[in-house]
Amino acid sequence: MPAMKNRDFLNLTHLACAIGALVVGTQAQTADTNVRTAAKKRPNILFIFSDDHAPHAIGAYGSRFAQLDPTPAIDGLARQGMLFRRSYCTNSICGPSRAVVLTGMHSHKNGFRKNGDRFDGSQTTFPKLLRSAGYETALFGKWHLGSDPEGFDTWRILPGQGAYYNPVFIDDTENADGKHGRSVIEGHCTDIVTDLATRWIDERKGDKPWLLMCQHKAPHRNWMPAPRHLDLWKDIDIPEPPTLFDDHADDASPARLQEMTLAHHLNLVYDLFVPPWQSWDPRAGVALDSSGFRNLDRMTKAQRSVWDAAFDVRNRSFFESKLEGDALVRWKYQSYIKNYLRAARGVDDSVASLLAKLEERGLTEDTIVVYSSDQGFFLGDHGYYDKRWMYEESLAMPLIIRWPGVTKPGSTAQAMVQNLDYAPTLLAAAGVDVPDDMQGKSLVPILEGHPPSDWRDAIYYHYHGFPDVHRVARHNGVRTDRFKLMHFYEFDEWELYDLEKDPDELHNVYGKSDYEDIAQGLKHRLRELAKECADGTDTSAKPSAWQSEWRAKLRSTAGTEHANR
Repeated sequence: MPAMKNRDFLNLTHLACAIGALVVGTQAQTADTNVRTAAKKRPNILFIFSDDHAPHAIGAYGSRFAQLDPTPAIDGLARQGMLFRRSYCTNSICGPSRAVVLTGMHSHKNGFRKNGDRFDGSQTTFPKLLRSAGYETALFGKWHLGSDPEGFDTWRILPGQGAYYNPVFIDDTENADGKHGRSVIEGHCTDIVTDLATRWIDERKGDKPWLLMCQHKAPHRNWMPAPRHLDLWKDIDIPEPPTLFDDHADDASPARLQEMTLAHHLNLVYDLFVPPWQSWDPRAGVALDSSGFRNLDRMTKAQRSVWDAAFDVRNRSFFESKLEGDALVRWKYQSYIKNYLRAARGVDDSVASLLAKLEERGLTEDTIVVYSSDQGFFLGDHGYYDKRWMYEESLAMPLIIRWPGVTKPGSTAQAMVQNLDYAPTLLAAAGVDVPDDMQGKSLVPILEGHPPSDWRDAIYYHYHGFPDVHRVARHNGVRTDRFKLMHFYEFDEWELYDLEKDPDELHNVYGKSDYEDIAQGLKHRLRELAKECADGTDTSAKPSAWQSEWRAKLRSTAGTEHANR
């Protein structure tokens, strides 16, 4: 597996996916042609997708991080297009979210319910339909669906989660033995993915409209920023979430019995890059992810030198401080959130370069640009990291769309949308019929400034992953404008939140007398939505012996802190 230098393979000094000149528009479905005419040509589509980039880590969404200016380019895109303020996933986990985006169908319909499943590439996807309609299609970056990409003229993907530094890429070529080509590319993954897309644009021929999916690994765990970002926010304290020390006292037991807290499960060595100490046990703890730690050994000498220099003072101070309790949690939070935001800044750099290239080549008016991420993420909120839950920080997805000539710059949308809606939207924008079995709705009327009066009044959610890593219980739920009901059905427990009075979801009001009618109404709505979505998943409670056994197992790891030094 020969390594290739950047200068021999990619020009990593220009982080841009250059986009070929094509003119905008053709008629979409009948309901989506209000502001376009049949005389217009079809738009190019640049779909930029990151991993675990929470909306509240994006300046345009406003949060405790906004003062840090963490995402200037993405914020600029929002000023030029539409920002969706209530954008949600259907199943908050990487692979399933990607399968939903491709198919426009819930996880139980497309067959990819949890990480580790294998995506059935024979089913209908929006890239396949665009390609059949004359679009040229390309995919670069994270795929994470187990099977080979289908529906793309060319692709180059990371195996599994991929590595941040000097990653392996699998490509669409085949060797004599029928296996796909593999190569190691030197550099930082975010930069490489951007430049792979740029190279494709620079070398493509013809005048077809195109779809380019530029999909980043960052800012996924283990949060390894590019060398140029290692000192960002080095000497300041990042604001803490008000729920950092949430004790989940009135929550359902699964919220307490999981393996994803900063206090007990964020590993000092694997996640925060503290150097191993003499008595350190690499196997101690749960929900371990050693990929970042192992990636350090794949760095070049120059990369490792910059990395070590950035963390040396911090780590020496950490060992000297001998922190415990809340002070240790606060230190973990600062280390974690800085690397997370630094990794996200690399994605923002990519967006800046992509938009600059469009402007440079006179293509700004000819291309729909979409920025999103596969789900939200806990940034210390409720004491957690990771995702999976139906709580707001995990449920919410960023969604920003710039469509020159159609969408008013600086506009916002309050309609509840989901990743189900991406496929119908992009098909409709390209004038391609949306299949009847797609469960999402086209956002084109909203982008045109005419949201339908009969838009959905609730969203349906279903997480299928227990007992996968982090031990988040299976649950489904319904979210309306004001309320959220969650059912941890295997454990036969419920949570209900009044989001108007309690936006941080700190007070579970399920079982409270003054919310009894609301709870019953939401249970009925949940059953309706499950039926509408054709979700026949068995949601019956497990036997009490099973519940007791699992609660005992989870209690044994809920407070396992790997911090002995």
